[in-house]
Amino acid sequence: MSGRMRSISLIGVGAIAGLAVSLGISAYAFRDTRSPIPLEEIRQFTDVFGAIKANYVEPVDDKKLINEAISGMLTGLDPHSSFLDAEAFKDLQAGTQGEFGGLGIEVGAEDGAIRVIAPIDDTPAARAGIKSGDLIIKIDDKLTRGMTLTDAVKLMRGKPRTSLLLTIARKGESKPLEFNLMRDVIKVQSVKARMIEPGYAFVRVSQFQERTVEDMAKQIGDLYKQGPLKGIVLDLRNDPGGLLHSAVGVSAAFLPKRALVVSTDGRTDDARRRFVAAPEDYLRGRSDDVISKLPPEIKTVPLVVLVNGASASASEIVAGALQDHKRATLIGTQSFGKGSVQTIIPIANSADGPAAIKLTTARYYTPSGRSIQAKGITPDLVVDDTPDGNFAGFNIREADLARHLEDKNSAATPAANGSSAALNPNAAQATDKDKEKDKDKAGTVNQQRRYEFGSADDFQLKQAMNHLKGLPVETAKTRESVAATNTPTK
Repeated sequence: MSGRMRSISLIGVGAIAGLAVSLGISAYAFRDTRSPIPLEEIRQFTDVFGAIKANYVEPVDDKKLINEAISGMLTGLDPHSSFLDAEAFKDLQAGTQGEFGGLGIEVGAEDGAIRVIAPIDDTPAARAGIKSGDLIIKIDDKLTRGMTLTDAVKLMRGKPRTSLLLTIARKGESKPLEFNLMRDVIKVQSVKARMIEPGYAFVRVSQFQERTVEDMAKQIGDLYKQGPLKGIVLDLRNDPGGLLHSAVGVSAAFLPKRALVVSTDGRTDDARRRFVAAPEDYLRGRSDDVISKLPPEIKTVPLVVLVNGASASASEIVAGALQDHKRATLIGTQSFGKGSVQTIIPIANSADGPAAIKLTTARYYTPSGRSIQAKGITPDLVVDDTPDGNFAGFNIREADLARHLEDKNSAATPAANGSSAALNPNAAQATDKDKEKDKDKAGTVNQQRRYEFGSADDFQLKQAMNHLKGLPVETAKTRESVAATNTPTK
């Protein structure tokens, strides 16, 4: 991998929710936990502050210096802790509601460049043909080299119906590509469900938001009105996570009542919790328990969960819970490996509005006590993106992030990188001749476009259906066959 992700964001309001599992807006951290003040270090900080104020080439606002100092203090801890100024805090709150303004593109900062992680379905970025792995080299007339992710995000945000020009460098293209995009209000529908065959349902959760549990329960209830279900495919691929209580609710739909979904462990009493399949752990103040209204057959219907390397955080909680309770068969590739919990803690209420910090406060554990931090969840059946291997392109996991938390209780597994080779010990025995064959096969996949999840071309979904029907499943090869990403623009 050429570089390591420094941070991840969505362009638009609420984008910061991304890979975080949040316990919600919390004030508990303000109880008296003060320790002796490190006077020497505080003196050093004030000396630096004074030197900047007196000697920097241009005058610097006090508030800017303090905010940057707070931001540096948090980002130096781990990839998921950060300072949220008034604007970012408002963005985060709006994002959990599933509606935000911007382009609909997830980006990250990588070695001084701005990399596209993925466009969101049915957004300006997706419709224009922006692809995962693209490098944004210019935003309007401003070069992005050396630009911070925050500054890039601010440039790409704006009022709906305003335009901007993105200049993109793409692998396989000899010249930069230009995309004239119109900003829009992005509404992310976190749950989509439909019957793909009589008796077989496909339920896709793209992000865990405030209304995810209610939306999923309603859509599954509507599917049951068409007749009894023989099987369900729960698709969590490319689901970056979201709200913890929503993950608990989605798990509770399929698990026995009061079954353990996830436990968390940290330094404070608030961080040491057990979350079970019960209304008090997923309703969040709502009185209507939609899970209890689902047909009882939902607890026993055959279930397959699809995951991949971009299934992170809350989606890993669901996958881990259903796997540990042997309630579902996991199919796909190794998940992202984010096993930490972030809490949003308000810290100020200034003229500009409230600010907050997003702080890593706990690690989470699956029902069997597994920590997947920097390792991910290994599917029961490893199935690549295509019959000839995985799509190549931008592929980064928690273990690749700078300053990621280590799992102190166990060594990282070889499967942490999620490749077919890592998941199959026989992969290392592939000969040079095998590799040449793989290269030839990759060329045939080279012309295939990335399929839409749930479409007729979805190879992993086909294998999930085979499993539900008791048919053979085409699992990953013993050697990697990698498909290229330079595919036709939609």
